[in-house]
Amino acid sequence: MDTGPRSGEKRPRPVAPAQNKRNKGKAKISYEDSISAMATAFVAKQERAVSSMESRQTNPHSEDLFEQITDIMSGYDSSDDDDDVVLLVCVMDSVIRKICSQSRIPKHVSSFSGHEKMCELITGHEGLLLEHIRMNRDCFHRLVTLFTVQNRLQETHTLTVQEQLMMFLTMVAHGDSNRRTSYEWKHSGETVSRYIDTISSHLVQLASRFIVPLDFNDVSTVITENRRFFPYFQGCVGAIDGTHIPCVVDADVAAAYRNRKGFTSQNVMAVVDFEMKFTYLVAGWEGSCHDARVLNIATSNPAFMFPHAPEGKYYLVDVGYKNKPGFLAPFRGQNYHLHDRRREDGDRRKEMFNYRHASLRNVIERIFGVWKSRFRILRGIPRYPLEKQRDIVIACAVLHNFIKLFSSEEAAFNPEDDAVDDGNAEDDVGEASTQQRQQQQREESNDMGHIRDHIADAMWNDRLD
Repeated sequence: MDTGPRSGEKRPRPVAPAQNKRNKGKAKISYEDSISAMATAFVAKQERAVSSMESRQTNPHSEDLFEQITDIMSGYDSSDDDDDVVLLVCVMDSVIRKICSQSRIPKHVSSFSGHEKMCELITGHEGLLLEHIRMNRDCFHRLVTLFTVQNRLQETHTLTVQEQLMMFLTMVAHGDSNRRTSYEWKHSGETVSRYIDTISSHLVQLASRFIVPLDFNDVSTVITENRRFFPYFQGCVGAIDGTHIPCVVDADVAAAYRNRKGFTSQNVMAVVDFEMKFTYLVAGWEGSCHDARVLNIATSNPAFMFPHAPEGKYYLVDVGYKNKPGFLAPFRGQNYHLHDRRREDGDRRKEMFNYRHASLRNVIERIFGVWKSRFRILRGIPRYPLEKQRDIVIACAVLHNFIKLFSSEEAAFNPEDDAVDDGNAEDDVGEASTQQRQQQQREESNDMGHIRDHIADAMWNDRLD
């Protein structure tokens, strides 16, 4: 077995590839192959670029450059020195690059521009427009007028205000990515991103106009016209709950935004009325933050401007929140939902209260379901900065209320109008530990406890009568 040179023997020097005659021959062939490959690539690009007579007319110098390539290749001799071959390759590469730059195919080649698409949707069938932007023609024109009169958007030489808004609406309605929107509307990704950011920021500024507390002196007809709710819940002014919107965050903050279901999200707390509108909304909280903590901070910090219910009025909340002044929670330890009510164990008086409480508070689960169905971007916001992701959530809430106010055919959008967002309906019950629930039960207000007992007794006595 040869284990290498013996002592005193000289180790042979390796032969460099360039000095090896056999390798030199191979190098000669590789140059030829390189030239052939470049020529083949050029021909393929040229055939695609000038596949029609019109394409040839748009590149008048292509044929002259092609003749230059032919002359260069005809002058090539396999016996030329390496320096000549390298020079030939460089010349070929320069000529081919020049041809390719002149024969470059534009990215957005469709003759159907974004403006033409917008015009087709506006003048076309009302149902098609409703499917694309979730509002009818009159509602869309109102939105355009709002942004134009207040000088929030301005027409440019490439984009009208109508096209800017419609591009944004289709993106949030269908959850399209930036790249998909760029392709659909024939604009650059930078243009799409800029207008998404601009319009969402303006809609956030409009939140104080369209997401407003209701008149606490009014009692909703949903309550007054239903004998199961009136007069028992005549002091109710709305419902409160939280929902999770998936978000994309950096790895260093992913743990804080990871909720108990394992995905990163922002916790959004909302107050809604019984006409299916948002009356208050706070977004951007970490997904690991409990709903009760979000409410406590929002109600205790004046900067959040929470609409506190006056004395004698209250919001409906689930068992994840404390039963305290202004917030009426169901009885703990009792059946709450309809499928739970079929069980035989438990206090029937408290069960009746819990079931009617759940039926009335269900409006917030329904509005979350419709909201996420109408704006599918809420099921997975693209990779934007966290502040921009939060603005998109608020912007969709503003648009939801705007549609409820001005779209006469709002009910026509009904693919999932009866959808209920059950993703967070019972999470708070399991999320709070036994110790936390016991602490909340000790801290519950006796005043709201008396009100709850009074309502439960009245319901039960009226049932017996």
